[in-house]
Amino acid sequence: MLLQQFFVEKIAHSSYLLAGKATCAVIDPQRDVDGYIQAARDLGVEITHILQTHLHADFVSGHMDLARKTGAKIYASKSSECAFDHVAVSEGDTIELEDMSLSVLETPGHTPEHVVYVVTDRSRGDAPIGAFVGDVLFVGDVGRPDLFPDRAAELAGKLYHSLHDKVQRLPDYCEVYPAHGAGSLCGRSMGAKRSTTIGYERLNNTALQIPDAPAFIRSLTTEMPPAPDHFSRCSDVNRQGPVLVAELPPLEELRPSEFKVRLESSASIVVDVRGYAAFAGLHVPGAWHIDLNGNFPTFAGWVLPTDKDILLVADSYADAASASMWARRVGIDRVVGYLRGGMPAWVTAGLEIEDIHLVSAEDLHDRVTGTQGLVLVDVRAPLEFEDGHIEGAINIPAPDVRWRYDELHRDDPVYLVCSSGNRSSLAASILKQHGFTEVHNVAGGMSGYSAAGYARHCAVCVNPHGSRYYSVFVE
Repeated sequence: MLLQQFFVEKIAHSSYLLAGKATCAVIDPQRDVDGYIQAARDLGVEITHILQTHLHADFVSGHMDLARKTGAKIYASKSSECAFDHVAVSEGDTIELEDMSLSVLETPGHTPEHVVYVVTDRSRGDAPIGAFVGDVLFVGDVGRPDLFPDRAAELAGKLYHSLHDKVQRLPDYCEVYPAHGAGSLCGRSMGAKRSTTIGYERLNNTALQIPDAPAFIRSLTTEMPPAPDHFSRCSDVNRQGPVLVAELPPLEELRPSEFKVRLESSASIVVDVRGYAAFAGLHVPGAWHIDLNGNFPTFAGWVLPTDKDILLVADSYADAASASMWARRVGIDRVVGYLRGGMPAWVTAGLEIEDIHLVSAEDLHDRVTGTQGLVLVDVRAPLEFEDGHIEGAINIPAPDVRWRYDELHRDDPVYLVCSSGNRSSLAASILKQHGFTEVHNVAGGMSGYSAAGYARHCAVCVNPHGSRYYSVFVE
């Protein structure tokens, strides 16, 4: 038995290749599947099995692409009612892979159709060696049960029983292979470590220490952050079977004049993926801003419309191609064009630009302690805001600016702050789309404001491996 983990940054997704001597299985594949094919080639094995623990809510899976390229069979929960050709599995089923057995446990809770695959390496013994637990159990955490809002309490109760009556009955030494790690919004306070054991989680996982089902349900259904928009889409996409990547539109390189013509269509939007300083200096009017070097896939999936063609502005074609790949991973499939030559080509073509005023921590402090009026909008998540904020600030999380912009006045000077400058730049781009004329972004955000000595350090901002959406007090 050989196990290889594949970890996707930004969405913090883990998938696995489980290999024997001649064949292997891929568990919970990401959408771009060539890495698995190359790994199998390097190991001299054939991909014969594709296992899905659940219909992932936060990314589009690669099961269809991998099956098309390899001929492997897809295994998925019977209760998921998948629309594509697959082997339906349920409680008590066993999948054989050479001298390994994968036993199926039905573990609803994070999602209704969730299953766990418990692997036994019979060449070494009859006891389970590990469990592919999907999103039911994480390092230091458990899966959130509120992705189906009308069923949150019901699913939390099922999660409690899945964990206590099934998963925790595995031996203490049994290894745990989760589908997500720190940085994912599929849980509350995942650890940065990428694997664990049943015994360690039994002793140290806070959620597993909750003594009874009612308390567990209360804990998992209160103070949960909003789920990004794509969480409500990806499960159905995965159930139906995603469009094959090879069938998606190519990324066209467009000259500024061509880009402008395409932009004038109501079917198109512009997304600028450069850093926030570059975006602030000059950008195409009406552009969205999501920094490629930030958490691009989460915010692209969260805020971008899926019924529009997307035209990219980037520093290079390589960055545009990377942005297109990240967008595909969260189900944004209509990325169709790239501005050849970037903004230098746009301005030398004599085309219109907009800008956003950047302010330093010192500038902001002078304003908030002075006599001139301003509107300060803190676009961080509510628990970040509660942990500490500038007096007088209004909390409107960046994605919510899409519909809460009308709480602000278009002619007021609006100052936007987040933890770094990235989310506030997204919010600034949204305000500009809605006719706000005096928009300012705080460079460095609350991190810079704290470093300048004007506020205490944000407990969330100083935790580089944790969630931006939960405070340390919740963890």
